[in-house]
Amino acid sequence: MPFIDVRELSIYYEIHGAGPPLLHISGSGGDLRRTAPAQSSLNDDFQGLHYDQRGLGQTSAGEGQPTMADFADDAAALCATLGWSRCHVMGTSFGGMVAQHLAIRHPELIDKLVLNCTSPGGAQPSYPLHELQSLSPDERADVWMPVLDTRYVPGEEIPGLGSLTSYFRDGQTAEQPPEVAAGFARQLEARRLHDATEGLAGVASPTFVCAGRYDGIAPVSNSEAIVAAMPNAELEVFDGGHIFMLQDRRAMDRIREFLLD
Repeated sequence: MPFIDVRELSIYYEIHGAGPPLLHISGSGGDLRRTAPAQSSLNDDFQGLHYDQRGLGQTSAGEGQPTMADFADDAAALCATLGWSRCHVMGTSFGGMVAQHLAIRHPELIDKLVLNCTSPGGAQPSYPLHELQSLSPDERADVWMPVLDTRYVPGEEIPGLGSLTSYFRDGQTAEQPPEVAAGFARQLEARRLHDATEGLAGVASPTFVCAGRYDGIAPVSNSEAIVAAMPNAELEVFDGGHIFMLQDRRAMDRIREFLLD
């Protein structure tokens, strides 16, 4: 299996597809064993680099509590170790936060930047997911579903998700091994302190910011704040919640068009 030593970590990664290099940075609790990177529709046009972030999936945790800068530097070091000197970057949710810090700290790496369902932090943070961890699994799921998509009605399917609705609810009630829970807790702590607002004005890369109209985790106003702060950013709002990429078929097509233009 593809593991590589980067900084103090053993990082699990996968590369799929062919074309211009595209680094994918996943969201909270991301695990490549669950997210099926080999099936990404972008693999038809890009060579996609996917990886488990520190403390998640099959990547080691490292020592101590990581900062957002650590997550960004991990991504930059992974690219450098694999010989990627420049690439497109797409960050989703927490991955979008990491991508913002990556663009601020390592601007030479990024060609074009895509930020999905994310927030700049500071005065406009994403929903405080860390506060849900003290709830019982069922209580957590009851809170999670309406912020995942604000149209959610208990007992019904989320528009555009159909039977996948239960998959997202089950993800909140599943029992996690202690090491997985610990890695997730450290990620949420870094997320809690995320604030990229002061550095966004210096990010020159063309940036496509994508938001879900019914996202209660990263509301549209947070994406608007990112675009207002960045000199070369544009915003498009899609018909969905925090997982609009699965709900609105236009989303991946528009991302592809932006990156290939």
